[in-house]
Amino acid sequence: MKKIISFALAALMLLSCVMAFASCSKKEETKTTDTMAGGDKKEEFVIGITYFAPMNYLDENGELTGFETEFAKAVCEKLNLEPVFQKIDWESKENELNSGTIDCIWNGMTITEERQETMAISAPYMKNKQVLIVKEENVDKYSDEASLAGASIVAEAGSAGEIAAKENEKLADCKYTSVDAQTKALMEVKAGTADACIIDYVAALGSIGENTDYADLAIALDIEAAEEVYGIAFKKGSDDTVKKFNDAIEELMEDGTVETIAKKYKLEDQLVKADTATDITE
Repeated sequence: MKKIISFALAALMLLSCVMAFASCSKKEETKTTDTMAGGDKKEEFVIGITYFAPMNYLDENGELTGFETEFAKAVCEKLNLEPVFQKIDWESKENELNSGTIDCIWNGMTITEERQETMAISAPYMKNKQVLIVKEENVDKYSDEASLAGASIVAEAGSAGEIAAKENEKLADCKYTSVDAQTKALMEVKAGTADACIIDYVAALGSIGENTDYADLAIALDIEAAEEVYGIAFKKGSDDTVKKFNDAIEELMEDGTVETIAKKYKLEDQLVKADTATDITE
């Protein structure tokens, strides 16, 4: 009798495992097919972000807001997905994506050839460039790259700013240190522990100047680099998903939704129009 009971329990456990696996497989299938095709149930879609204005940041009530936040919500609504925003370490963004803890990276991510080799990336939707931020009183002091010799510079680890700091030969004589967020880079300059930082121009638009926490900081100069554009990153091989997002974004561009959102954050001049997006990345 004991052997019969043990066998029955083992069979029950095996059946439970099979059912759980089938459930997980069905959930993933639902996210990539039924849900995006307009099914009734919205599947959660986890979006990896960091906090920086005007893209994703907390307002005075502690609510997440920003251009990317509203943009992502609009696209997910069209695709019948429920967006879940998850804060990540930017330097570990690809590990988060490949491990499946997030479904995409949607946070002012510059498209580079290296990233295109390791991730599936959407068509570009916004222009960007790297700029040097200093205390307003030092704008004239740091008027070109040559004047930065010996200066201490910070940038976010894994960012386009860090790439510029490390690869721009005109900045070779600077003392570079990485930090874990663009906001940290601004804090270092404000506190005087760094002479300058390199951040996204888009981030500068929403983070420094009048009526911000960094009213005493200003853009000193553009860091010479190739034209930059933002894209959304998905796990390598997610071509069907990328196409669905590209199509949804194009529709929202054409009906004026994206421009309306961009105007709230003074980013309308940075938008990449759908008919020029392919030309920029080729």
